[in-house]
Amino acid sequence: MSDAVDYLRAYAVRAICKARRMPFGKSKRLQRAVGRIYLLLTKEAAVAPNVDHLDDFRTARQVEKSIATPPPPT
Repeated sequence: MSDAVDYLRAYAVRAICKARRMPFGKSKRLQRAVGRIYLLLTKEAAVAPNVDHLDDFRTARQVEKSIATPPPPT
């Protein structure tokens, strides 16, 4: 199950690096939180190989996508 660990670790590194490039603000805090969630999922996948962490992964991906897209103009 090391593939899942490596896969999640890559997402975590990418999310944290993306947060480092962002300007200060709410988006940066949310992006860093997403990176920490990926790291926690990495640890969970390393300890107990199961598919329960996939729902959490999908939720984190949705949050990350919502951070990346600007809000619609009003």
